[in-house]
Amino acid sequence: MKVTALNEHLFQLTRLGFVNCYFVREDDGLTLVDTGMAGSEKQILAAAQQIGLPIVRIALTHAHVDHVGSLDALHTALPEAQVIISERDARFLHGDMSLDPDEPQVPLRGGYPICQAKPALLLHEGDHVGSLEVIATPGHTPGHVAFLDNRDRALIAGDALQTLGGVAVAGTLKPFFPLPALATWHKASALESARKLLERQPSLLSVGHGRALTEPQAAMQRAIHEMEQALKK
Repeated sequence: MKVTALNEHLFQLTRLGFVNCYFVREDDGLTLVDTGMAGSEKQILAAAQQIGLPIVRIALTHAHVDHVGSLDALHTALPEAQVIISERDARFLHGDMSLDPDEPQVPLRGGYPICQAKPALLLHEGDHVGSLEVIATPGHTPGHVAFLDNRDRALIAGDALQTLGGVAVAGTLKPFFPLPALATWHKASALESARKLLERQPSLLSVGHGRALTEPQAAMQRAIHEMEQALKK
């Protein structure tokens, strides 16, 4: 697992070159954002030891398998670490795959594993996880969230956008890395979420798949335009 310091607060952890999770440094330790695929726990724990701070909370952008795959193993190793996810996507963790009446009635996509870990905190728009502001970004999944660090405006976007294979809004098919698009639930919602993230003018864009971008607004705008054009066809 490659560990990259993106700034003084944010560390990117990359496994197999295409799946990212993140450490956010706080006064009381580390917030782990996402847990990667199954089998990532030992490398994540080793990375925390390398940084020299404890993992005190585990915050999830959404409930897909490549983001919650190591949740149970980490929860077993770190029983005191608070598990945090949006109230909407929390239902997927225990196998409730139903859609709400006011949600687009289109099939869910991607893998949603059942997890034994019970969330201690359920997130909504505007909540805070340490220094991170919660931004509701449905589209890739119904309850997807992104996290904006209010100290430096670094954005952890989960799969609301990707940079691997090209910068893209969730649902835009990139032939060199199509998996996020293939696992996106509702493209029109994903487009609205990307617009919302751009409005926040992040200083850095970090994503579930691909490298981080500094001053990412122009690249985000191009990705939004590409999705707008695709949805018009």
